[in-house]
Amino acid sequence: MSVTYQEIVLDNGLRIAAEVAPGAHSAAVGFFVRTGARDEPTEVMGVSHYLEHMMFKGTEDLPADAINQAFDDLGASNNAFTSREMTCFYAHTLPEGMDKATDLIARMLRPALRNTDFDTEKQVILEEIAMYADNPFWVLYEETIDRRYNRARLGHRVLGTKDSVGAMTRDQMNAYFTDRYAPDSMVVALAGAVDFDRCVDLIKDRCAAWPATGARRDPAPPERATGRFEMTDPKVNRGYLIGVADAPGVEDERRHAAALLAQVLGGADNSRLHWALIETGLAEEAQSAYDPMDRHGEFFVYASGDPDKLGDIEEVIRNEIRGLRDSIEEDDLAKLRAKALTALTLASERPSGRMMRLGRVWTMLGKYITLDEELESLARVTADDVKAVCDAFPFDNWLLGTMKPA
Repeated sequence: MSVTYQEIVLDNGLRIAAEVAPGAHSAAVGFFVRTGARDEPTEVMGVSHYLEHMMFKGTEDLPADAINQAFDDLGASNNAFTSREMTCFYAHTLPEGMDKATDLIARMLRPALRNTDFDTEKQVILEEIAMYADNPFWVLYEETIDRRYNRARLGHRVLGTKDSVGAMTRDQMNAYFTDRYAPDSMVVALAGAVDFDRCVDLIKDRCAAWPATGARRDPAPPERATGRFEMTDPKVNRGYLIGVADAPGVEDERRHAAALLAQVLGGADNSRLHWALIETGLAEEAQSAYDPMDRHGEFFVYASGDPDKLGDIEEVIRNEIRGLRDSIEEDDLAKLRAKALTALTLASERPSGRMMRLGRVWTMLGKYITLDEELESLARVTADDVKAVCDAFPFDNWLLGTMKPA
């Protein structure tokens, strides 16, 4: 697929970036906002996710049902997500629906924030929080992250808590929205069969008057806790274990090596933890993962099984971590590298995948990286690179949390 990169920054700081592919049969647009749970004052923890919901409740002149009907009429695949670091609203549609989809999202991003909608949606959020509270893994994960960062913002829960959401007011949400949903904190990513100049004119009409605020994130990670803690719950009948350790940030050139290292230790198939715990029948689940963030990253190790065997599971994990560095072989790495290259390439075959990659790269790195550059960077990772990450970021320099039946 032939792709041309185009970019413009409006006077108010809104960046519009596109990977234009005239031969594509579809088009995608995403509005990425550089704000998430780590940017929230603790008293309004969960406001970013709450706001994501409120964007679909309508504007002063466009009711919620009209938004939903308009996307349905386009046959668009549209949605939104909130993370610790960003919020995104997106649509994937046929080329002839691109103007309408872009206009709809731009209009949504200036919501009415009516008190009636705010109160109704609060109950939806509280029900969502209650639903996750019934998931033992999620309860342990959130507690581990919270303790890892000593209750600082980087450990904020994306959904918030029952107390923070329950006490939140519409005026608090509006103040956060006014500060953080500013054009100089946004990127509009376009991909596929896109008329770039036409999209820019449309976005200017809707967004050029939005005022910049200069909102910034404090990227410095807080002090991290290590050690261990235990939780009990009379409702669970399995044992759960989660360890969280430092890893390279998203801007770190070692990020690809870190991702491969996590796969070596605890990928879904043919990993050290899979063979040591799943294939032996000692654990029901065992995996590790890498989460790169702004100026900081995390390695996760997770396992579950018979609560009476949780100590044995932990010891096996520690043994695998101790032997991890010296067990890394170039042949193993070549297979994982090929798998990662294939996944990255396949994700970029569709305009929606290119749009997501483009928006995330600009939002997190503040620059454009071509797909070829990213593929080349991944392909260059060697076993020595992975071992160096293992040395610099020990998996077991962690905070380890466990949960058992009471």
